[in-house]
Amino acid sequence: MVIDSRTLDNPENLKQAFEVFNQLSQTLTYSYRALENQVARLSEELAAARSARLQTLMEKEKLANQLQQLLEALPGGVIVLGGSGRVIECNPAAIELLGEPLIGELWAEVASRNFVSGMENPHQRRLKNGKIVSLSARSLGDEPGQILLLADVSEMRKLQNLVDQHQRLSAMGEMVASMAHQVRTPLSAAILYASQLDNAQLDATRRRLFTARILERLHHLERQVNDMLVFAREGRFVTSQVSLEELIQQIKNVSQPLFTASNTVIEFNDPGQPITFQGNTEALVGVFLNLLTNAVQATAGQGHIEMRCRVADDSICISVVDNGPGMDEATKDRIFEPFFTTRPNGTGLGLAVVSSIVKAHGGFIQCESVPGQGTAFHVHLPLALEETPFAGSYCRETASRGEPEVMS
Repeated sequence: MVIDSRTLDNPENLKQAFEVFNQLSQTLTYSYRALENQVARLSEELAAARSARLQTLMEKEKLANQLQQLLEALPGGVIVLGGSGRVIECNPAAIELLGEPLIGELWAEVASRNFVSGMENPHQRRLKNGKIVSLSARSLGDEPGQILLLADVSEMRKLQNLVDQHQRLSAMGEMVASMAHQVRTPLSAAILYASQLDNAQLDATRRRLFTARILERLHHLERQVNDMLVFAREGRFVTSQVSLEELIQQIKNVSQPLFTASNTVIEFNDPGQPITFQGNTEALVGVFLNLLTNAVQATAGQGHIEMRCRVADDSICISVVDNGPGMDEATKDRIFEPFFTTRPNGTGLGLAVVSSIVKAHGGFIQCESVPGQGTAFHVHLPLALEETPFAGSYCRETASRGEPEVMS
């Protein structure tokens, strides 16, 4: 900065120069202090943000450790699948159930290596070591992949089997008392008719009549014994892939004499698509023959019966609907009870056996009936889906429950 010598010689100009210098100095001082304050404030904010971030990271780390400890302590197996179907995480319980290695393996390979083929229950699978595990799947939300939950229910199944066995033994006790009377009546009638066959004076017409009556009573006894055996063995069957189309055709063939002997009209409504599921064809034919026979008897051989089929979520629903007199609530509430019957010649085991067989297939049966408007029985059976990683024997969870299918 060049200062004119004349300015220095002039006191007034010198004074003004000092004033300007002082003002600039004060302004610079104020700016420096403001800058210091701003730096201090920003440093405090940065320190606070860093502290908060560290606190958040510590909390997240603590939560992650807690979740990891919880995952390791869970008695049930937890397996996380990535979008490709490979295992990306699992806990010790899962390793104990399924063995190592798991991480990096395709779930389809793990399932094939550990699970026994064949469906026992749509939500339970049997391991090759004999254990029974429940199996469920959940999505990971927006992330690709799923989480599988496995629980060893072997002991619970044993306890349930014991409870069922005790209940059935109790029911068998009731059955013995009931059967004593129910067997005696048709047996006595058969003996009475048989004793008449020795009569030399008996004409051919009455001989044929008595023979038919004897056969009728013996067939009644046979039905009672068969129902008793099916009920006593708790609906245990060897299962295989069942084609719905073939099942319907067998039901038509077996039930044809039933409808030929009456004026009942039956209509079979097919679902219009090929459907397969796991089951025992012979047992299921017996189920629907029983329901159709009841419908014919309810309509007194003068009604209209429909057999409808439809797919609902992960199950097939097969309905038998009649336009008979229907049932009141009191009767409908008891129709599946063993030995409950409204017919003089009924065993009271027909619908109990039907319910037992359906449950053994992992399904359930419903009854809808209104007095004067008819009755409908709806049999729900789980579908066998071969595209699932459970070797085609584990049904996908229904979308209505928010549980997606397990990816292979």
